[in-house]
Amino acid sequence: MQGNQKDHVMGGIGMIILSAFCFACMNVLVRLAGNIPSVQKSFFRNLVAAGFAGMIIWKDHVPLTVKKEARFSLAVRCLFGTIGILCNFYAVDHLLVADASILNKLSPFFAIIFSYFLLKERITLFQAVCVGAAFVGCLFVVKPGFENAALFPALVGVGGGLGAGIAYTMVRKLGSMGVKGPIIVFYFSLSSCLVVVPWIMFHFTPMTLRQLVILLCAGICAAGGQFSITVAYTYAPANKISIYDYSQILFATILGYGIFGEIPDGLSFLGYALIVASSFIMFFYNRRTKV
Repeated sequence: MQGNQKDHVMGGIGMIILSAFCFACMNVLVRLAGNIPSVQKSFFRNLVAAGFAGMIIWKDHVPLTVKKEARFSLAVRCLFGTIGILCNFYAVDHLLVADASILNKLSPFFAIIFSYFLLKERITLFQAVCVGAAFVGCLFVVKPGFENAALFPALVGVGGGLGAGIAYTMVRKLGSMGVKGPIIVFYFSLSSCLVVVPWIMFHFTPMTLRQLVILLCAGICAAGGQFSITVAYTYAPANKISIYDYSQILFATILGYGIFGEIPDGLSFLGYALIVASSFIMFFYNRRTKV
């Protein structure tokens, strides 16, 4: 049994790293799409994910009905996931990209905190130190300039991290209740699309074919990231795997250099070292302890 649980943790780690890569690709594509309202970008992000989830559900003949005891958790996941996405896109539009990025990276911390309160998953001091070290590394990488940030958009960005953290906690709970990943992704993506439809109807910005293709590709990457992170949090507790979500910064740096010619500075490399070291230490800690 213990070996099987360790396999689940390893699977969760692999899935969350894959998710980080997909979301890094999504961010690059969203940037390449140009000057399009963030709400419109979020619509395409979730539309493609809903389509993929719907096809998997249809292909595998998965019933759309969710057992009664899981409906509230699914509704909470949809609600706070949608809030998280909208807040994150608002923060990206109104803050420095670095500020918005670091605020969004608060979600793993909220996931661990709410996993403790809602799922009674224990947090060890060692795990807390490793996550804290990774967060410090994240600060070195993005170097947020909070002195230039308006208070309201910054609070909205924190709200985005909070919403995502609660959503991921609910994903973990739904997984433990036997709700399939495609069902979780489908209902979340569909509800997120429906929420922004009224705005899209009155504020739609015309796009070129190139922009449309780029956004559709961004949606495909987002779908891959959404499926991967859903599987990750159904495999293992947040306090075991959430630290690996910081690998997104490493992928983003590599892609940024390859596509935009962005060269990291010394502080960024220091941040990478902290993130990678924390991840490896957590990896070996999980291998040695009972999971």
